Amino acid sequence: MPQSSQILPLNRGKVGVRETQEGSSRRPINVDGIDQELVEKMVYDALAWSSIHGLVVGDRSVQRSSTVPGVGMVHAPFALLPMPFPKSQLKQAYELAPIFNELVDRVSLDAKFLQDSLSRTKIADPFTSRLVDIHSKMLEINKKEEIRLGLHRSDYMLDEQTKLLLQIEMNTISSSFEGLSGLVGKLHRSLLSYYGEFLGLDFKRIPDNASVSQLSAALARAWTEYNNPRAVVLFVVQAEERNMYDQHWLSIMLKEKHNISTLRKTLAEIDAEGKLLPDGTLVVSGQVIGIVYFRARYTPTDYPSESEWRARLFMERSSAIKCPSISYRLAGTKKIQQELAKPNVLERFLDDKEDIAKLRKCFAGLWSLDDSNIVRKAIETPELFVMKPQREGGGNNIYGNEVRETLIKLQKEGSEANASYILMQRLFPTVSPTFLVREGICYKDGVVSELGVYGAYLRNNEKVILNDQCGYLMRTKLASSDEGGVAAGFAVLDSLYLT
Repeated sequence: MPQSSQILPLNRGKVGVRETQEGSSRRPINVDGIDQELVEKMVYDALAWSSIHGLVVGDRSVQRSSTVPGVGMVHAPFALLPMPFPKSQLKQAYELAPIFNELVDRVSLDAKFLQDSLSRTKIADPFTSRLVDIHSKMLEINKKEEIRLGLHRSDYMLDEQTKLLLQIEMNTISSSFEGLSGLVGKLHRSLLSYYGEFLGLDFKRIPDNASVSQLSAALARAWTEYNNPRAVVLFVVQAEERNMYDQHWLSIMLKEKHNISTLRKTLAEIDAEGKLLPDGTLVVSGQVIGIVYFRARYTPTDYPSESEWRARLFMERSSAIKCPSISYRLAGTKKIQQELAKPNVLERFLDDKEDIAKLRKCFAGLWSLDDSNIVRKAIETPELFVMKPQREGGGNNIYGNEVRETLIKLQKEGSEANASYILMQRLFPTVSPTFLVREGICYKDGVVSELGVYGAYLRNNEKVILNDQCGYLMRTKLASSDEGGVAAGFAVLDSLYLT
């Protein structure tokens, strides 16, 4: 059973961390051996560092914190110490990024594969249906994306039983935290440069993480390919966004390093203020849009009216570079991930046998609910499976006994509703204790971690201009928590300590 602790608030510069139960998991960093007074000093310094260096989010208790920059800021949730991680498997994840980038691009160009694979899902899931309809409309007008930009993030866990790095999912839209993830590594480096001698830890083992500069450079390169010096980058955002500072880090990098302006708009605002010129140029609020960069609009709640859907279709018809385009968006769905894991499917898109083998090695078990044998096993042993709908953003998956109940319900209904889901092998990473800091409160608990690796892909017609990994995101969550999103409140930001 993972260890836990009572949560004690910051009081006159001191943080109390009281352990209430002893754990039995492996301990790469011996947090139990850290002196209480030292922990209090580290937490205080970490909170000060975060506030000064912009490792912040909007404070949910402050009404305007999600709409007005600088109002109601609080430090982003973080782990006090970096998470030990094998250097060899970080290298593996980095090497996989360009292969996945290329795979997404090739899948996006295979309209028949996308349409056929999502045909039943479209019937069962209204949200996916609307996205597929937009894709169909682009096919009808023979819309070609000459310049294709993908900013992706592939998420992994280290499975304790197999010792393999296994993929959880591929994100092709709104791959967040590139702005804050690098700051956590800098925070940990700062702490270990001062306290490392007392902890027996070397700050040099925390790898550099330049995700925000690399991804902003990819956006800048795409802007250059668009070849209109008056164009701006449009950030499609939610009306209220507590994680706006992560996004502003990208905007600042674009402006200060590349002299490229950005514009933040919701889909409703784009619908009201946007227009399409005869040559396909997208204009919003009087400004030519070179790149449409989606930092929202990946869930049904992002489309409360037809206004949002009109804007989505409107932008897709334009000549602006979409990040992602509708075909890239569909290539990142859970259903496509499951289809790609089938025997002989990767060969449809990739030629290099070594690349195919590398991808297959990181695939966890993925199945359609059409597989009656797997469904039966999932009903018998639901703790070994995860049910995933066609949703992004955290908090949507089904675990434990609810897997059994949902599968039995779907069987009784006998409808097409089962096409809304896929089944995935549940991964069991090593549980280890660490200190977590959220809203000025530090506590110790048993945790598991998830590694995300960013990738950037840019292509202009037949010329691949950029295809590379772009740093990492480490998220750590309570071992007792099924979900893992930081913005959704399930996890904290972390960094790597290479072993």
